[in-house]
This record gives sequence, C-alpha cells and structure tokens, in this order.
Amino acid sequence: MRAGIKCTGGLIVAKDPSNRENRNSENDHTLTNRQGHPVTNNQNLRTVGNRGPATLENYDFIEKISHFDRERVPERVVHARGAGAHGYFETYGTAGDEPISKYTRAKIFQEKGKQTPVFVRFSTVIHGGHSPETLRDPRGFAVKFYTEDGNWDLVGNNLKIFFIRDAIKFPDMIHAFKPDPITNIQDGERFFDFCASSPETFHMVTFVYSPWGIPANYRMMQGSGVNTYKWVNRQGEAVLVKYHWEPKQGIKNLTQKEASEIQAINFNHATQDLYDAIARGDYPEWELLVQIMSVDDHPELDFDPLDDTKLWPEERFPWLPVGKMVLNRNPEDYFTEVEQAAFGTGVLVDGLDFSDDKMLQGRTFSYSDTQRHRVGANYLQLPINAPKKRVATNQSGGQMQYKVDRAPGQNPHINYEPSMLGGLKETEQAGKEYTPHIEGRLVRESISRQSNTKQAGDTYRRFEEWERAELISNLVADLSRCDKRIQHKMIALAEEADKEYGRRLREGLANAPNGGSSQKPLGNGESDQAPEKAVQKGHDAAPY
Repeated sequence: MRAGIKCTGGLIVAKDPSNRENRNSENDHTLTNRQGHPVTNNQNLRTVGNRGPATLENYDFIEKISHFDRERVPERVVHARGAGAHGYFETYGTAGDEPISKYTRAKIFQEKGKQTPVFVRFSTVIHGGHSPETLRDPRGFAVKFYTEDGNWDLVGNNLKIFFIRDAIKFPDMIHAFKPDPITNIQDGERFFDFCASSPETFHMVTFVYSPWGIPANYRMMQGSGVNTYKWVNRQGEAVLVKYHWEPKQGIKNLTQKEASEIQAINFNHATQDLYDAIARGDYPEWELLVQIMSVDDHPELDFDPLDDTKLWPEERFPWLPVGKMVLNRNPEDYFTEVEQAAFGTGVLVDGLDFSDDKMLQGRTFSYSDTQRHRVGANYLQLPINAPKKRVATNQSGGQMQYKVDRAPGQNPHINYEPSMLGGLKETEQAGKEYTPHIEGRLVRESISRQSNTKQAGDTYRRFEEWERAELISNLVADLSRCDKRIQHKMIALAEEADKEYGRRLREGLANAPNGGSSQKPLGNGESDQAPEKAVQKGHDAAPY
C-alpha cells in the first residue's frame, strides 16, 4: 500500500497531513497561505535573478497581494467611523413598578435577572472611516441582542431626536452634510442651506451645535432608539414605546476648543477610551429605560408622537427602567467584528413591532439593503451577525455562502414551502397577533402637527448658560460665512423658538467679521486659516 495511506475497516483513508512526521519543520506557528501551504520565503518574489523581472507563477505573492487588494468592504455611507464591544443585557422583568408582560410578550424582558449576549457598535455619522472622533456630529449607538427568539437590533443615536421626520428626505440631508462633491470639503453653507430650508431640523441643530454635538467619549454618552416603536403583549394589545440608554458613568460633552485640543494629540481618543476601559476591567454600563404611550394619535399633544424630531415630555410619559447593559469584552479582531457588524431597524423579535413613524418605515428597508450591498447577500452567516440559535431557511446561493441553513433531517431536495416531502414547516403564532385597523387615502402629505421650533426653545432654556454661549458661538462661526438669506431664516427660526435665542444669534452675526470660507468642519471657526498657517509655519527643505 502506498505511503500516506492506511486501511481502516475496509475504508481507505489518507493520513492526517498535519501529523508531525509529515510536517518536517512546520509547527503551530508556521506561516501558511490560504491553501495551507507552509510559506518558506515571505521576503522575496520569485524573479529572474535577484533584480527581476518577476514571474506570473508567484502563487504565494499573488494570493497575498490579491487578498490585500480586497481586504476592505465598501465603507458605510453613514456611520463609517466606529468602535464596538461585547457584553450582556440583564432584564429587570418590570417596566417601572409593573410586570413588563403587561406591555410586551418579548421573551428577552420577561424573567428578572435573565442575561442576553449583546454586541454594541458606536460611531460617528457623517465622516469617513478614519476621521477624528472629535468632530461635531451625532453619534451612532447600535445594539445587537442575541435573544433566544433570534436577533433584535436596536439601532439609534446618542441624541434622542433627528433632523427630519420623513425618510424620503434622508439622501438629500446626507448629501448636504457630506463634503461638497466638487471640493470634497464639508461646507457649513451647504449644511445650513438644507437646514434653513427644512424647519423641522431646528431642534436637532440646537443640540448638534451645542456641546451635546461633541460627546467626550462613547462611554459617557446617552443612547436612544430615536424612532417610535410598538410593544405587543400576549393578548395582541399594543402600546407605543421609545427607548433610552442612560450611562452609569455619567454624561460628559466637549466645547469646540476642548475638542480641537484633543484632536491635535489623538484623533482616535473615543475608541481608545472604550478599549482601554474594558481592558482594565472598568466595564461601562447603561440602564435601558422606556417611555410608553397608548397607540392613538394623541390630539391633546401639540406634536405627533410618531414625529422623530420631537421629545416625549418626561413629566407626562415617565422613563421606566427595564434593564441594564454591561460591556465586558473587547473585539478579538476589528474588521471581523466591528466593521462587518450589520444592523437593521427591521430586525425585531416577537412582542416588538413597528410603528408608522415615517423615518422608521424608510430605515427598515434601507439598513438591511445596505448590508446586503456592503457585506454581501449572506452577511447573516458571519458569526458577528448570526443569531445564537438554530436557523433553517429556504434561502441559498449568493456571494460568500459557506453553509446552507438546513434543519437536521430536512429533505435537501426541498427548498420551498409548503411541501409534504420533508421540507420546513411554519410554526404557531405566540400570543394573539396584533392587527391594527388602518384606514385612509394614500397621499403624499406632511403630518399636520409640526411645531418645528417649540421644543428647540424648551431645549435652549434647559441648557446651562455655558452651553447656551457655546451654542451661539458655534452657530455664529458657521452662519457668518453663509448667504444672508440663510442667516435671516435661521435667525427667524431661533426667534420663533425663544426670543433670547434669536436675539443672541442676531447680535452675534451682526458683530461677526465678514467673509471667510464656509468650507470647514462644522462649528470650527478658525479652521479655514489652516491651509495658510501650514504654508507660514512649514520649514523649508532642500530636495534629496
């Protein structure tokens, strides 16, 4: 019998090629290529003589460089700059003082002390993958719960509201906030042109241009689901719900000057802060609280509860604690876990449901569609995205499939349903299905109760004086370089929100120096001087 082959019970079996007698000098730390071949020279191409040229049959080099050429997936259009961590969510079993089963049958919430694994990705929104974490921008706060019923993604931001209330405006908003398509520089005039032309943005502008627009780090910022969702109980009854994450570490924000000073010495400070805290055992925690409202349209309110540019007043809809989250493990590999992590607002489990929030409705398609484009049709087979429970579907094929979601004993010939030949079967509905009554004409109309500036005024008055002063300073720094029509509209919105707010903005703009480029990071009043300073301060050097 040939060497390397042995006979076992009538079967001819190849010897394990990893057997030490066949590995020569190879050991567990030997570099190999993706085919498992030991690499004997990782320093030099195979060439004709030591000066070249190279030959096409350089397999190790071709595999290495061609993988290198492809080791980035397309960057997220938004939320490109991110950091992440693993942990767990522990439920209280109650919503405030009441059993949580009164409101939702979601299994994750029912049992006091029950822990569910989570992965959290924090991010900035507008800027690219290696942009400074000190830039003025909302922060993403996305949580993936690996529940016993499958994954639940709670995808939100640090701020509790958003710029717009209708998803059809989202691409335009992002285009306006992203760098100019000609200069590739972020431009405050483009930002304010969109915002002044979309009055519903004014509440969010008030937050973003205040110190709340630059959180000190990821551990010390709030989180929010932003959109309005629904909870459904076993009787099929629903309530509206909003989610809030409150950091046990406290909340810290930065002024523009403080952020610039940090950026000058470290543009990864927030990622480093999160990683270092977990590495030293200082595990960050957040408490999850919810606000609950009945499912009617609440005509007594001066805003629509489905409008994500609005806060629900806490005195009328109290924050009810339902659990806590602890992050206690750093990723083992950034790309595999943080970069390939994929979230979607449509990823809900039984007992959680959608509301008619127009932004939520649009995001529910867009988020998962983006991941299929960015990571691939089989992104849910990646360990970071896969649920920690059995999966059995009739879906197969597509880029990077490495297994088929087949059940034990399933007839592999049957990839459809219904079938009598051993295919997958439907299951029973848990609890009574929620079946809302919907009636009305299909229209393209804005919601009727807009109240675009009232809450911005409330927010301005709640700010401490140093926060109000920073807000005005940051707005003036950018608006003073904008078209007068944009300035007048923003002043009018500020005056409508609060007389003092409008007066201080008007006076600030009247006293601001004229001119200067609007092409610069938002709120940073002196950054347009940087190109000339670089010339002035640069040191001459001779060619070499």
